[in-house]
Amino acid sequence: MITIGQLATYVGVSVKTIRVYHDKGLLPEPDRDASGYRRYGANDAIDLIKIRTLAEAGVPLARIRDLRSVNDEEFQQALREIDDDLSDRIRGLRATQGRLRRLAAGRLAPLPTEVGAHLERLADWGFTPRWVDLQRDLWILVFATHPDRATTLFHDQAETLADPELRQLFLDYDHAHDLDADDPGIDDLARRIAEATRERYGPDEPPELDASEIPALIQAAVNASSPAWQRLDTLIRAQLHA
Repeated sequence: MITIGQLATYVGVSVKTIRVYHDKGLLPEPDRDASGYRRYGANDAIDLIKIRTLAEAGVPLARIRDLRSVNDEEFQQALREIDDDLSDRIRGLRATQGRLRRLAAGRLAPLPTEVGAHLERLADWGFTPRWVDLQRDLWILVFATHPDRATTLFHDQAETLADPELRQLFLDYDHAHDLDADDPGIDDLARRIAEATRERYGPDEPPELDASEIPALIQAAVNASSPAWQRLDTLIRAQLHA
């Protein structure tokens, strides 16, 4: 028979933890001996090891208390369920660890190979590094938040830029960044973009992220970087919804 302090040392928990388990009804509290001390035996140590193991696996204390009253078959089934849940959590933690390491390396999220190749072509086509960086951030955000729609949206943009005439509109948009907001060229560019959009999509709207705030967030970031881009966006939207 051992004292509560010796039991705590043997199992690897604190005395306070054992007393919490007593209060929660997880571990029966033994009677005091003639000297006034509570003495614990081998079964108490075994029970405490079980409780500690389940608690470390993330099982709530109330659930652990309930498991004390089940038969062996039910206990084994519960252990299998706990093991499956722990495996799921481990996979989630490993995925989180991977994202953390990519963040430390300066890569917020992996992009599909075709997107990376597309971003490289942008520079070859004459887009500024600012535009390429903006597009990279955009696709990282879209693929991270809407993986089910991201590929469709990307293919639509890739097909648009494959057309030399439409690509030139994007190049003009890119290079309008440093124009004065009142430059008359912005009005002409907005008109040409609106006309090209109507011709490409007809009465339909371009593909979007349904019920998402992401497009507005992206466009707000774009507009904040250039008064010319902000006016261009306003003019395009006004003409498309006229």
